[in-house]
Amino acid sequence: MKTKAIELKGAVDAIKTAILQGQYEAAKGVNRIQLAVYFGIGKYISYHTRKNKWGTGALEVISQQLRKELPGLRGFSVTSLKNMRKFYENWKMLDPNSSVVTDEFSAIAMVDLQDNDNQPIEKSAIMIADLHDYKIDIYQAIKVPETKDFPIEDFFKLPFTHHIRILEAVDDLLARYYYIHRAVQENMQTRALEKILLENAYGHKDLLPSNFSQTLPNSTLARKAMMMFKDEYLLDFINVEQIGERESIDVDEREVEHRIVQNIKNFIMTFGYDFAFVGNQYHLEVYGVEHFPDLLFFNRELNALVVVELKTGDFKSSYLGQLMSYLSILDTKVKKPHENPSIGIVLCKSANRDYVEFVIRDYNKPMGVATYTSSADMPENLRNALPDVEELKKLLGE
Repeated sequence: MKTKAIELKGAVDAIKTAILQGQYEAAKGVNRIQLAVYFGIGKYISYHTRKNKWGTGALEVISQQLRKELPGLRGFSVTSLKNMRKFYENWKMLDPNSSVVTDEFSAIAMVDLQDNDNQPIEKSAIMIADLHDYKIDIYQAIKVPETKDFPIEDFFKLPFTHHIRILEAVDDLLARYYYIHRAVQENMQTRALEKILLENAYGHKDLLPSNFSQTLPNSTLARKAMMMFKDEYLLDFINVEQIGERESIDVDEREVEHRIVQNIKNFIMTFGYDFAFVGNQYHLEVYGVEHFPDLLFFNRELNALVVVELKTGDFKSSYLGQLMSYLSILDTKVKKPHENPSIGIVLCKSANRDYVEFVIRDYNKPMGVATYTSSADMPENLRNALPDVEELKKLLGE
């Protein structure tokens, strides 16, 4: 028996209209709108399938009908529809009406369906709810949560396929935030994202030995700081072999500093995002005693000064005491009232992680220890695979 009040065609039309509108917006580069479309469709499907409003096989029927009405247009497979449902259900916190169940105007529909050859398909019992006359509001489908942790801008910039990969691989909410942020900031392709998910990059993200969680004002800032810094940096513009020929360690470190300053743009791009270079050998003075930290930055995301102390050899605990002095003076003499506590990073050639974690735990200023390497430290077969600089310049010139 067919229903006269509500037909399955209403669901098909609602989904088709929303996707067409979303693809039109996406063609204009509005990724936020496309995500809102999929979120709205996911909600629509979730409501009908999870509450047994539709019978078994409903998504297959809808998918077939959508592909029939819009031949050649991608995004209507059963898998795609299920992914939209998954997207909504995993981010239900973004639904402004998540606590409201709309079940009025529902009815049971026995619908005669046909395939592309106009052959009858087995009848299916489908319960359909009238959600705003089958209109999916793509402009109000997602509400930004009030939590400070939520990566608002990154979330809406990340393509839908990337979102699904993250949801399939990760359950922890903070881990999802991490991968969303990193994928956007590094402009990752799908394969690159899949690789870091497989490698459990989030589980190893705190490889930078630090005391951030104990010394920064709140957990949000500590998490941001841990995400901001890596445990190792490739400074391929530094020739470590030449520097190693010198006898004086101080001369070595000045040479590293000099080359970093000469290549400050490359260093910032390697070091992270939202860094502004303040200066090198920045003059600090307290009670007539002068100090000159190697590199001083300001990070907009952390809203904090970041001092980097360069060392060409192995990590030594005395480096933390030196860094502690710099941070104390910066917080007292340089830091603005609205800024967060200054952060210090020791950047050295090598470090024993366990030892660093042991000695850094009792310091009350936020500090971390990272290491650096250069192309000269790479295995010969990998180093030989790198393009010749002069040849690369010629190619770029052409």
